Amino acid sequence: MGGVDARTIGRTLRVTPVALPMALAAVHRAVPVGARWSASFTGWTTDALMAVIEGGGFAVRGCAATGSARVRVEAERLRTLPDYVAPDLRVVVVGLNPSLYSADAGVGFARPGNRFWPAARAAGLVTADRDPLHAVTVDRVGMTDLVKRATVGAAELTTTEYRAGLTRVERMAAWLRPGAVCFLGLAGWRAAVDRKAVAGVQARALGGVPVYVMPNPSGLNAHDTVDSLAAHLRAAATLAG
Repeated sequence: MGGVDARTIGRTLRVTPVALPMALAAVHRAVPVGARWSASFTGWTTDALMAVIEGGGFAVRGCAATGSARVRVEAERLRTLPDYVAPDLRVVVVGLNPSLYSADAGVGFARPGNRFWPAARAAGLVTADRDPLHAVTVDRVGMTDLVKRATVGAAELTTTEYRAGLTRVERMAAWLRPGAVCFLGLAGWRAAVDRKAVAGVQARALGGVPVYVMPNPSGLNAHDTVDSLAAHLRAAATLAG
């Protein structure tokens, strides 16, 4: 396992709590799979901190209270994608999980046949192609995944993983309060919440935030086009107000 310069990590993570997800995304982009780092955090409950670090694309390998309300964490960079989330977002887009292709590219929905980015641009949701950093900082559109584990295909995921991921996403929504949460792909929502769910606004909110569920933009979904997916994304943005 590779090490990471603790001074660099310390400078990057010396941020307010709501800025931590984007700081973790910066670390995730900067270090290779398997790299480890450690840092101390204050002002967090352990469960909340672990959820944010997991969302950042890391596995916690050690965690200990060190006094004065400080928690010392050792974490390892995983072959996945980090969350791109922050306060005051219009929409947070939730994929099922990263493909290995996207995890290695560092961009969600990166495969050429995936229609998410063309549909998001056609909907006016984002203004740059395959750029999650621009989406969150300029367009106020966040990105996460229901399950962080990267796989060849979503069929490898389990109901247990989907339900655990929903708990993490709901915690994030209650904390950062985006205008809406939009799930891409009905499989995850059906497994975790409502097995009879159909595309559209859902009866259940997450953390008080309205939820929209739409079809998967994967090229394997032959039933939807860029135009139909863009219409769903516009509806999700409208739900956000």
